[in-house]
Amino acid sequence: MARECGGYGTHTQLKEHVQAFLMAYNFAKRLKTLRGLTPYEHICKVWTKQPKRFRLNPLHHTLGLNT
Repeated sequence: MARECGGYGTHTQLKEHVQAFLMAYNFAKRLKTLRGLTPYEHICKVWTKQPKRFRLNPLHHTLGLNT
């Protein structure tokens, strides 16, 4: 007997939605150790001050309209 997963058709759809929510939450979470910046904001700040520490531009690896 299959159980209903809230408003989702399958367990996989529910799992994908929860994973996307957690990624967005963790991405936007501001951390005390980074002085109130999100991890992404901190990486961009360090990249602008010390670009030689990075092999690739972190701004090119973000999700957006063209992905």
